[in-house]
Amino acid sequence: MKTIVTFDLREGRVIARKYAVVELLGSGWEGEVYLVKEIRTGIERAAKLFFPHRNIRNRTSTQYAKKLHELRHCPIVIQYHAEETFWFRSMLVTMLVSDFVDGVLLTEFLEDQPGGRLAPFQALHLLHSLTVGLEQIHLEREYHGDLHASNVMVSRFGLGFELKLIDIFQRASGKRWGMQDDICDAIRIFYDALGGARFYPRQPEAIKRICCGLKRSLILGRYPTTTQLRKHLETMEW
Repeated sequence: MKTIVTFDLREGRVIARKYAVVELLGSGWEGEVYLVKEIRTGIERAAKLFFPHRNIRNRTSTQYAKKLHELRHCPIVIQYHAEETFWFRSMLVTMLVSDFVDGVLLTEFLEDQPGGRLAPFQALHLLHSLTVGLEQIHLEREYHGDLHASNVMVSRFGLGFELKLIDIFQRASGKRWGMQDDICDAIRIFYDALGGARFYPRQPEAIKRICCGLKRSLILGRYPTTTQLRKHLETMEW
């Protein structure tokens, strides 16, 4: 099988006879994500294109689509629409079409903040929104599996954050381990949003109690589930 490392689709390229490429949104191990526009309606969608060598017999794309479908009632998950295929360099490529979320990646959002970081109270709102969203996923006995600031989309913020998760990943190590990873990764995002190691010594004790010095055993000992982390955030003394 030929190896495709990039599709490099240009603006206006028509794929699957239905969609016109607008721009590349991102790329990763499995493939690339493009902003596309439905030719008939003009509605913008996100299309995840899978590299064929990363999607043997459509296992990866099928697993991904089923997971999005199972989590369709979780507001933090982008809504999946359909599977499509198209030919690229004599190879049949599978793509999954979903809602396009008009927002910015958390990495970009943080870069635009004063000093490139959030104040503690604002960071707590971010962590709470992320935890509430993850809790709904975990209650469905699923998990994200690859949580970091580049996989979190901020579509609105103010008194709270409206977040969407992208690039949900299926690990072979099992759901319990995946959920624990989500908890530790969410707290790592919180830690980094506060400015990371440089500013950690000056953080209030209430913040340090959540971060636990990023020690996995301490984090999971204190917050073994997203429900317990959420409850702590909603009742903590400040």
